[in-house]
Amino acid sequence: MEGYRIVWWSIVFIFHFLGVIAALDAIWKGRTSQGSIAWAVTLIAFPYLAVPLYWIFGDRKFYGYVNARRSGDIEINDIAHDLKDKLEKKNLISMNEHPDFKVVEKLAKLPYTKYNRAEVLINGEATFGAIFKGIDDAQEYILVQFYKIHDDKLGTKLQTKLINKAREGVRIYLLYDDIGCTTLPRSYMEKMRNNGIHVHNFKSRKGWAHRLRLNFRNHRKIVVVDGKTAFVGGLNVSDKYMGIHPKFGFWRDTHVKIEGPSVQCVQLPFISDWFWATREVPELNWEPVFKQEWKNNVLVLSSGPADEFETCGIFFVHSINSAKKRLWIISPYFVPDQQVLSALQLAGLRGVDVRLMIPQKTDLLITNLSALSYLQEITKAGIKVYRYSRGFLHQKTMLIDDDRSMIGTSNLDNRSFRINFEINILFSSREFAGKVEEMMIEDFENSFRITDEDYTKKPFWYKLAVKVARLLAPIQ
Repeated sequence: MEGYRIVWWSIVFIFHFLGVIAALDAIWKGRTSQGSIAWAVTLIAFPYLAVPLYWIFGDRKFYGYVNARRSGDIEINDIAHDLKDKLEKKNLISMNEHPDFKVVEKLAKLPYTKYNRAEVLINGEATFGAIFKGIDDAQEYILVQFYKIHDDKLGTKLQTKLINKAREGVRIYLLYDDIGCTTLPRSYMEKMRNNGIHVHNFKSRKGWAHRLRLNFRNHRKIVVVDGKTAFVGGLNVSDKYMGIHPKFGFWRDTHVKIEGPSVQCVQLPFISDWFWATREVPELNWEPVFKQEWKNNVLVLSSGPADEFETCGIFFVHSINSAKKRLWIISPYFVPDQQVLSALQLAGLRGVDVRLMIPQKTDLLITNLSALSYLQEITKAGIKVYRYSRGFLHQKTMLIDDDRSMIGTSNLDNRSFRINFEINILFSSREFAGKVEEMMIEDFENSFRITDEDYTKKPFWYKLAVKVARLLAPIQ
């Protein structure tokens, strides 16, 4: 019996000791005070549960990717520098000197390019119809990167089309996130490898010391054809994105098709991710294809936990602060940090028409509860909040004033701000902003407005659940 007591108290001591060490690590490495405090308190108070969770979710900086990028910097940086020089020599850089544009260009480390053509792709049928046509038309190579790929009807169709093009001699590079594709059978990828397709997972858990690490996700969705056409947006490869889902039914999402010099800029984050996974840089077309009648100014903003700055979060704060008349944001998840929350409140107090749309139906209960915890704070500042009711809302879009818009992969939450690898396409064009506005107006017609009473009139247990979810927001 005495031996069991010694073992028991030894385990207790070890867990509490590890909890203190992990709490110090969270305080030392934490990117936000809220997140550091949340982890530190939980690790000390509940080390038996919190320590394993911290090993899995606690990392905030993807140091392996940073080191890998440095080792590949010579080749990748040469490509980036050569591309910038080419864009400048061909007069493909937009010369807008407004400080709002210059800030974003510094964050992206890329310029706004001109002479681009863009097409909004609404929902799954339009998106994958365009992507599959692009694949069918490919002559040289295809880059494919998705967070999630399912072995279902849509996934099989993608697989078949890629295999057919590989048999025609088209080079194909497919990159997928190993966490997002945990349910994908190995046979799905092996069939493509056996047909000459270069297939790799992103390897966010590369190395024995990181086998339990589930925090970092490559959330980018990219398809590039021959360096001439690119597709970016919110849709993954699954039947549910086509509106075939037993729970959610209709699936509302948005992608964008772009042509012009911006396509080369989309290739840069892909080759950086590909190098991390393979230590190779594929040979691609870096010669921009454009027409002067294409009028869209486009900037490609990639972001992730390997960045020097918190690129995505800074971008959203800057965009919110730059809005003069209108700021419409649609996001499936709303878990902002204090900086973004304050920027939204300030915009509302300045008299900007701030509208936020989130889904009525949700696939993540704790995230949905967290979103409701901010309701009083933002509605008091004059912000209008809507819930999309037609089906599940998954698009990530933003409209700023009458001339700027965004379509991409970033949600309005801490994970996109700091942990996920994301890519957003920014547009400086009144014409394109008008198309985004038309799309959003239709979405608002399929939504209903909510107020702080939708929280204050709820029963006590519901409010308590919302408060608890809010406490967990920094580490979601």
